[in-house]
Amino acid sequence: MTDKLSTKQILELKARAHHLHPVVMIGRHGLTESVIKETDAALTAHELIKVRVLGDDRVERMAVCEALCAAVGAQPVQHIGKLLVLWRKNLEA
Repeated sequence: MTDKLSTKQILELKARAHHLHPVVMIGRHGLTESVIKETDAALTAHELIKVRVLGDDRVERMAVCEALCAAVGAQPVQHIGKLLVLWRKNLEA
């Protein structure tokens, strides 16, 4: 994983993510291997994605966010309700 994002970078990424729709959904089965693969593919294609995490437990959603970021080498940008915004620098760019 790269260095921690600066406040300026986070604000820019939040602005870019505003109009995005969730491309990955994490349901009742939680963080599965297929969710990790789908997230990895989406980040490779787009760098910045939204993920919807179902469930009402905020602590559990935060744990899912941390585990997912660790699994795919991404950084969390924002967590609002059940939506996560994740970013990973595209190495091919």
